[in-house]
Amino acid sequence: MCGIIGISNHPEASKIAFLGLYALQHRGEEAAGIISYDGKEAHVIKQQGLVADIFDESAILNLKGNTAIGHCRYSTTGSSTYKNVQPFFVTHRKRPIAVAHNGNLTNIEDLYQRLEESGSIFQTTMDSELIVHLLVRSKGNELKAWFIDVLSQLEGAFSLVFLVGDTLVGARDPQGFRPLCLGKLGDSYVLASESCALDLTRAEFIREIEPGEIVIISGNKIESCFLPKQKEARRAQCIFENVYFARPDSHIFDDNVYSVRKRLGAQLAKEHPAQADFVMPIPDSGMYAALGYAQELEIPFEVGMIRNHYIGRTFIQPTQFLRDFRVTVKLNPIRDVLKDKKIIVVEDSIVRGTTSRSRIEALRQAGAKEIHMRISCPPIKWPCFYGIDFPSRKELIASGHAIKDIANFIKVDSLEYLSLEGMLSVMKSSREFCTACFSGDYPVRVPETQSKYLLE
Repeated sequence: MCGIIGISNHPEASKIAFLGLYALQHRGEEAAGIISYDGKEAHVIKQQGLVADIFDESAILNLKGNTAIGHCRYSTTGSSTYKNVQPFFVTHRKRPIAVAHNGNLTNIEDLYQRLEESGSIFQTTMDSELIVHLLVRSKGNELKAWFIDVLSQLEGAFSLVFLVGDTLVGARDPQGFRPLCLGKLGDSYVLASESCALDLTRAEFIREIEPGEIVIISGNKIESCFLPKQKEARRAQCIFENVYFARPDSHIFDDNVYSVRKRLGAQLAKEHPAQADFVMPIPDSGMYAALGYAQELEIPFEVGMIRNHYIGRTFIQPTQFLRDFRVTVKLNPIRDVLKDKKIIVVEDSIVRGTTSRSRIEALRQAGAKEIHMRISCPPIKWPCFYGIDFPSRKELIASGHAIKDIANFIKVDSLEYLSLEGMLSVMKSSREFCTACFSGDYPVRVPETQSKYLLE
């Protein structure tokens, strides 16, 4: 899961790309990059680190041109190294071609073998690079046919923005796994992973890019077409975007994320009520589900832990060491609020269980008398191959343990999860979501050899 942004026909394209990436930082904290084109030359800045640390005013001024794309990375294919920082950029037939990708391809091995045997030399270990190799080998001359030919060869999850000279191209896979939206800023168009990026750039939200759609933007003109696979493809938007990843002020999959999370909390309260002095969230991702839970049961809502906002998202850190460190320093319990209280703790999810265990221990040490934990999604039992770095089944605590055993491990008085049916019931269209991490029902074929480090 990454953040992508594209801007066309704007004199401050790189500034807009920077602001968009800043708004999308929650989608990837490992690295970031921007490429711009001034009509003659491409300009690239990309590094490992956070957006605000990489791009200062002088860097943005050096990214000249009216067209730009940007990317912030959360590694799901390939290691967290400099060579894998996006956008990925080449020059072909004296024209710059760059791509920023959110998602995971599932036919990596077949594509890699075919391209390598035909002479391709790879610079990275990302699946995203394969797309560029396919582009430069395609025989199509007209952009529309060119992109239809190439993107039809891809399987799995891809929301993409391309820079092809001074043309901006956006695309979404036929299943629509990852979000991508279109905005307008004066005579300019903006593509972004989430609408919160449009808000920061003051662009007007127009609509979401449809699953299987390709949009080609040249100057202030926009053309749209669809991949042939789109007609028979099963719609499979990632429901975990609503549960955890997307920002609550974003509009994705035809709904507001904040409202969805409140509805998840309310449904959780209906299924698994508990008696306590108050309801509290695990900040920040559990905040809105906890608010919905408390309002449904008319129980007081309190903030029993304070988040250190200089610490990024714990779950998306690439190593266990960084996750453990950030868990320790990220949240601090408020002893005067918790002492001798019976509390209901609402969290968005439990993945490995180690993070939840340490947080519950901190609440106990702060004096909580009883702790009842409620999770606003079903147990995560299956790995994700479409752009989320969920580990193998043996590392997912719910894949091999009953709920009672998980409760004992994290040391809570009770533990309950929202049901799959309950989660889907609060969505506007319950049949249009991927729930593979909960159900094991993968909407697109996943080879047995698929792994994050397949190309290494």
